[in-house]
Amino acid sequence: MTAWVDAHCHLQLELGETRFEVADADAQVERAHGAGVAWMVCVGTGLETSRQALELSSRYDDVYATVGLHPHDASNLDSDWDALAELAHDERCVAIGEAGFDFHYEHSPRDAQEVAFRRHIELAKSVDRPLMIHSRNAWDETFRVLDAEGVPARTIFHCFTGGVDEARAALDRDCYLSFSGIISFKTADDIRAAAAFAPDTRVLVETDSPYLAPVPHRGKPNEPAYVPIVGAALAAARGVDPDKIAELTRSNAAQVFEVRR
Repeated sequence: MTAWVDAHCHLQLELGETRFEVADADAQVERAHGAGVAWMVCVGTGLETSRQALELSSRYDDVYATVGLHPHDASNLDSDWDALAELAHDERCVAIGEAGFDFHYEHSPRDAQEVAFRRHIELAKSVDRPLMIHSRNAWDETFRVLDAEGVPARTIFHCFTGGVDEARAALDRDCYLSFSGIISFKTADDIRAAAAFAPDTRVLVETDSPYLAPVPHRGKPNEPAYVPIVGAALAAARGVDPDKIAELTRSNAAQVFEVRR
């Protein structure tokens, strides 16, 4: 069976709410195994979900964790940061984030998002982990802060939603582009063009579960078992066989997260 890596999922989230349902996480991991997922990265979006991601990673040798504060919750930086930064030293933590800007919702003020983003960049460098970026409606601001702080040696644009121009700007900074189920959506021509433009060495595939389920599951809860469907859509955008996409995205994930399996 073709082996895939889900570079960004939220096993600890259910339908967008912070609910740590162990049985549900177990079922998701089991279904992922059945779908050919070799390993997955469970992403933290705050202090509690980062702890939950690490707890899951301690129970499964094919689940790794990230710790970070989503831009939605950047206002919690003062109360949560010290504890989050401590979690970053855990051996099962393979990245810092997701962090960055979200100007679509602006659940936290823009200035708070920027302060939090800068702190994550600093942490990623200090613990030598990749930075996982969330950027929505904020390309200029994201690149401005990255340039001011210095781009970490390994940096990922999770759920990449830009076109060729944004892809070029990210790639010029040696970043990776991680494509989600959005690439399968009918209106995602710009994203597919970016996916075709990116070099083999800089593409990843993710589900961002439980969000953004790919066609034909759009509108339903997503899960890591669907990463082969996302990968097939990425393969179609690049005009190659899905097995090739599985191989190169698995290799890229191993390199960026420094996971050797």
